[in-house]
Amino acid sequence: MPPKGMAHAHFRLPEGGLARVPRWSQIGLDAASNLRHQAKAFTRAAPSGHTPQLLGLLEPGDGLPMGALMVEEITGRPPRLPGDMPAIARALAAIHLLPAEPAGNPIAATVKVIERQAPYFAKAGLAPATLAHLEGELDWVHTLPTTPEPPVTLVGTDTHPGNFLIDANGKAWFVDLEKATDGLPAIDLAHASLYTSTTWDPDVAAVLDANATAALYDIWSEAVTPELAEAVRPWFAVSRRLVWLRTLSWMARWKVEGAVAHGAGVDPRTLAHVRDRIEDFFTPATIARVRESL
Repeated sequence: MPPKGMAHAHFRLPEGGLARVPRWSQIGLDAASNLRHQAKAFTRAAPSGHTPQLLGLLEPGDGLPMGALMVEEITGRPPRLPGDMPAIARALAAIHLLPAEPAGNPIAATVKVIERQAPYFAKAGLAPATLAHLEGELDWVHTLPTTPEPPVTLVGTDTHPGNFLIDANGKAWFVDLEKATDGLPAIDLAHASLYTSTTWDPDVAAVLDANATAALYDIWSEAVTPELAEAVRPWFAVSRRLVWLRTLSWMARWKVEGAVAHGAGVDPRTLAHVRDRIEDFFTPATIARVRESL
């Protein structure tokens, strides 16, 4: 298949399904642990009816150092925004309604990710005006309360629209479960709708207006239980700022070291698009505009 993905290559299997072959682990796991983590994520998410079925595993070995997952192939097209955002909202709701496993505070965990990656801002050659905005956001992060405990469900984590496919019936399928874990649903909703997410994938790229963004949250709230919607709602705005800053800290890290460390095997057109998107996301005008909208 076209080498579009950053962290995985995909190959159609003669007997049906796809071989999902990791190039590297985006969450820092060794080959065997990464394979087990993803297998568990696919298995846990399958009852949602909005993720591919896991068909089997190929263990790491000669010629396949990271192993592979054999998964159901979903026949579909990239989302068209904003029209397919309601389908994405319903897919996320179905995942968020699945049983959770014990997990730490997702706000505190996200702050730790930001703090770990924030030093890359100073190394990434960013404009002084951009750095000033980012420093303001980092100051805000350090004032965040982590109590009461946010609600925790199964979450997709890497839920930008490019990780969904829309089938012939208009149903959204979330197909990249590498980072799935237990966390705060509001973080998934933010990552599905922020400017840094909706313009990330060249096959999906669009900018959502305030009405389309609000509709995503409204449709999700109607699709989950009233109790979950009520518990998550206070975290909507906080999560948008957190996810934006988390994304930018990851992009600063990529800007400094990612293309060298993890670019092997990735389509050069994909790498060029990533560089273009990251440059846009860090321009003072873009930073100021997104920050104003949060």
